[in-house]
Amino acid sequence: MAKTETPAPGRVAAFRTGLSAESRAAAYLIAKGYRIVARRFRSGVGEIDIIARRRGTIVFVEVKARASLDDAAYAVTPQQQARIIAAAEAWIAAHPEHAQSDFRFDAMLVAPGKLPRHLTAAFDASA
Repeated sequence: MAKTETPAPGRVAAFRTGLSAESRAAAYLIAKGYRIVARRFRSGVGEIDIIARRRGTIVFVEVKARASLDDAAYAVTPQQQARIIAAAEAWIAAHPEHAQSDFRFDAMLVAPGKLPRHLTAAFDASA
């Protein structure tokens, strides 16, 4: 029998925190009139936490949970942005029915005891 590795407790806690933050972010977006199209979309090039739609615009949302909203804002690095953009391109290729939509990259910042902060157009794919 092969021995299965148990993830480190810190990794499990971080995973649970991330899932909770994504659920809070999705609820907040729904309250703002967005429809959630997909959550935790994975491709070979990256992952997108939430894909939402509002008034014909497809929004790719990166969710960041940190101790403060400012810490969360600084956690969306240029390298992550590049992976999210590549994953968005993979999603669009897999969903050609949305190819003519407008697209936007947002960030949702989550911190304990605070309402999520939604940064619309947090970064773009033209860089």
